Amino acid sequence: MSFVTAAALAVAAFLAAGPPAAAADADLARNGGFEAGLDGWSCSAGSGTVVTTPVHGGSSALRATPAGQDNARCSQAVTVKPDSTYTLAAWVQGAYVYLGAAGTGTTDVSTWTQTPGAWKQLSTTFRTGPATTSVTIYTHGWYGQSAHLTDDVTLVGPDPGGTGPGQPQPPAAPTGLTASGATASSLNLSWSAASGATSYTLYRDGAAPVGVTGTSATVTGLAASTPYTFRVTAVNAAGESAKSAPVTASTTSGSGGPGNPGLPAHALVGYLHASFANGSGYVRMADVPASWDVIDLAFGEPTSVTSGDIRFSLCPVAECPNVESAAEFKAAIKAKQAAGKKVLISIGGQNGQVQLATTAARDTFVSSVSKIIDEYGLNGLDIDFEGHSLSLATGDTDFRAPTTPVITNLIAAVKTLKAKYGPDFVLTMAPETFFVQLGYQYYGSGPWGGQDPRAGAYLPVIHALRDDLTLLHVQDYNSGSIMGLDNQYHSMGGADFHIAMTDMLLTGFPVAGDTARFFPPLRPDQVAIGLPATTNAGNGHTPPAEVNKALDCLTKKTNCGTYQTRGTWPALRGLMTWSVNWDRFGAWEFSKNFDAYFGG
Repeated sequence: MSFVTAAALAVAAFLAAGPPAAAADADLARNGGFEAGLDGWSCSAGSGTVVTTPVHGGSSALRATPAGQDNARCSQAVTVKPDSTYTLAAWVQGAYVYLGAAGTGTTDVSTWTQTPGAWKQLSTTFRTGPATTSVTIYTHGWYGQSAHLTDDVTLVGPDPGGTGPGQPQPPAAPTGLTASGATASSLNLSWSAASGATSYTLYRDGAAPVGVTGTSATVTGLAASTPYTFRVTAVNAAGESAKSAPVTASTTSGSGGPGNPGLPAHALVGYLHASFANGSGYVRMADVPASWDVIDLAFGEPTSVTSGDIRFSLCPVAECPNVESAAEFKAAIKAKQAAGKKVLISIGGQNGQVQLATTAARDTFVSSVSKIIDEYGLNGLDIDFEGHSLSLATGDTDFRAPTTPVITNLIAAVKTLKAKYGPDFVLTMAPETFFVQLGYQYYGSGPWGGQDPRAGAYLPVIHALRDDLTLLHVQDYNSGSIMGLDNQYHSMGGADFHIAMTDMLLTGFPVAGDTARFFPPLRPDQVAIGLPATTNAGNGHTPPAEVNKALDCLTKKTNCGTYQTRGTWPALRGLMTWSVNWDRFGAWEFSKNFDAYFGG
């Protein structure tokens, strides 16, 4: 036999036998057809049930119903092999049905369908990390939508081994769950360690589950004077335990406490051009009408982009012939405060780029802002960082744990100021829509489709300071269209734009489509709608009738347009405008409409 013939026969034998056998793939999803009820599955807020019709396969399917701020998330922890590829699939029916995997150790994945009707199959693939032994697979719907169906869930990939005798077992349910440290918007939770647990999952009625590595957590973004019920489970490579015994605790009253230092139930916020003039003309502090509850002095500006050194001075006489003296200005501030008004220094603006990239800049920021507050006897600080002030570093993908110095230093600086001046310190923020709303689509490892990776850069700042935050008034102007939680685009200048933006802040949202990174809702008393006072003040001016439609929809759930909110918030704080000066230029149309709507 020749060498060529022998080689050919060897190749033929190899092809006939196939390549060496790899570990067999298996379907690792437990009770994926829901034939055993909800065994293996955990559904938020009791949202899931098993039905016998309609089904895709077998005799049962999952029916889950979103309600309020709950998106009907049903999940299970599955043991997997590290550094392996898995395919997750399910058949679904309904609008806005999501399927995904979290805790993969690489890139968490999700896919969704927005078209109701016949059964549709969703499928996505992921690879586990080198140390990943457990992932959470889940399905959920969307806020305000009707019930959806899920059936025949599969997770196919390398089998990590059985769970019989001698195999790893899920841990026992944690014990000792307690709540403490209540504030108007947060609660501290702790529990005893469960033997063999590598992590824990915290459940709150009406909210998506949250993964926790230790035996304590601080839950933020809660409503004042409201009871909440929590449970916790223990997780390891073999799966998730049963839920612990529940604990119920209430937040404290928000009246007069941190984040709400003496504002009226509905407040009007306006920026006063104190350091410059433009086409609107200069307005003296003493001439600001009583309609304005919060007056932001525009602007404290940096001596350089990176110094952290902030300076403020009144408009020069050559630019503003009717400017008051410093003594008159300070006296007018005291008079406003005696009437219950709050006067803040606003830092930044369109031209005031501030980047606290070093600890030295952070400390200089604190000392220089303190000097302005003390000199003029001000009530607090407004952060109006725009443009490149909050650039995101590559890889900064979790708003809950930012690492970019310009963000972490800003957070630390504001917390220092808050601690220095105490609970009556008023803190407000005026981000552009780009830095908040686009976090819903693009936050983190961008750019996506040409989007700037700074999209959503305010999210870590808002989140870290939410318990200190008095008001967030996003600039609903000078931007393009925004995508709402209805996954539709809404244009500036109409009620739907403001409804969609505000609904997002008050409902919360998955960041960049990842439900594991859910941005918690703000309290309604922390939110005001930001608008230009006139057509001269900025793109996106909204006629008073449209402003009132937005307020009706958000506070009463009446007069809504095409956008349907996920809730009703009569405690919505109010409106912000750029600016007091432009409102005077427009014969006070903006403030007069606010007074008329809220009863003067």
